[in-house]
Amino acid sequence: MSINEIYLLWSESAAISAVIWAVLLVTLTYLARNPMHKMIQAVAALIQHAFKQASTSLSEAEKRLTQRNTEVLIAEGQEASEHEIEREFERIHNIVEKDLAEYPTLHRKINDVVTQMDEDYKHSADVPPEAPGWAKAVDAVAKITTSKNDPMVGDILDSIHGSMEKNHEKTLEEYRKASRERHMLLQKMQPAWRGMNKDLKQVDQDVNALLERIKVVDRHMESYEKIIHETDTAKKTLSSSSLTQFFVAGFVLAIAIGGAMINFNLIARPMQEMVGGSSTMMGYKVANIAALVIILVEVAMGLFLMESLRITRLFPVIGAMKDSMRIRMVFITFAILLMLASVEAGLAYMREILSQDDAALRASLLDGAAQAANASDLSDRWITTAAQMGMGFILPFALVFVAIPLESFIHAARTVLGMAAVTVLRSLSFTFELSANSAHYLGQMLVSVYDLLIFIPLWIELKIKGAQPQAKKKGASGFNPLDTQTMEVSS
Repeated sequence: MSINEIYLLWSESAAISAVIWAVLLVTLTYLARNPMHKMIQAVAALIQHAFKQASTSLSEAEKRLTQRNTEVLIAEGQEASEHEIEREFERIHNIVEKDLAEYPTLHRKINDVVTQMDEDYKHSADVPPEAPGWAKAVDAVAKITTSKNDPMVGDILDSIHGSMEKNHEKTLEEYRKASRERHMLLQKMQPAWRGMNKDLKQVDQDVNALLERIKVVDRHMESYEKIIHETDTAKKTLSSSSLTQFFVAGFVLAIAIGGAMINFNLIARPMQEMVGGSSTMMGYKVANIAALVIILVEVAMGLFLMESLRITRLFPVIGAMKDSMRIRMVFITFAILLMLASVEAGLAYMREILSQDDAALRASLLDGAAQAANASDLSDRWITTAAQMGMGFILPFALVFVAIPLESFIHAARTVLGMAAVTVLRSLSFTFELSANSAHYLGQMLVSVYDLLIFIPLWIELKIKGAQPQAKKKGASGFNPLDTQTMEVSS
């Protein structure tokens, strides 16, 4: 046999074997069709049920967490609103106690001034002088019909004229004196008027300030009622406020961390000379750990100082102390901060001395011209020395105010992290729900793919099942060849 004949024989046998194996596999697959369908459907149902249970559990956890976030948000908003209302009532109390407490005294003062002004006004009334009693006598003399050339009558008239002029001048002088007294009274009334006007303006300002505070309290009370009733508007407002506080406080804390890093670099170098630059602890330099501890102690003292001043409320124990103990704690923490700030200023000065020593060492290795240039540079080092000492003294006090954004960040983080957790749970619930539906339809697809592999036996089965109803239909119509034959034989 040639090689071609052997190859053709082997190819024909391989093809026949492949066909035989294909027929066997299709036959076996067809025979295992129902068990395989049940197994695929059972596995798909199991996966679907597992994902469904996980989605339901996550949905329940999301609801509980949402309820918890709402309770925390309402509690935070209620506490903040109560704090604002309490502060407004304290301001109203201060206004009433400081400004309006003297109102009864001011009222009596105004009444006294008004009474005195009324009396002065009555005394300052312009009363015309009464006509003198001799006016009737002059009238009677004027009616005398005797001759005007009579010397006796002329003497009498001259005497009367002189008397009248004297009386007129006397009366005019008395009138002028009374007018001066009236003008003096009116002049005395002017400061009283101005004082009373000033007092009334002050009372008006105090009352207007009190009314403005009352309006602010009304707005806070309205917001407080919305928070108590857990309205949607209050929830949205509190959520947006929490997000704003979270990002603003986080930004301020980032700035504070930058200041702390500058402070750390300012004192790390001189700390190496104090505690040793080569010694380490848990893989870190002891000098860096010491510098970090000093900064953390400053931050802690700042927190205690703010708590003692009741600016923050991170530690209720400090806020519940007696006033005398709390005031002592204020002085103690401030004294510790002052000492730490002085220590940092000294370390900054020491750092500058070390840098000058390094510069002098470098200059000693250079030529003369470079040494003169470095000497001229060293003459102006007092500016950097003063700047570093000032930074070393001020930065510890600046870190005191970290307590305010830290409190806001902690309170806002509870709400923001709760919202983030709700979002994560909702996403996972949706993912598991989608996976459950995908598992269901994937099982149906695998069943269809399984049937696609054995479509030839299924087609034959379908044809057989289609032929059986037609045979039954023909039998039901009454046509039977055996019946015709029996009829012929009987005939």
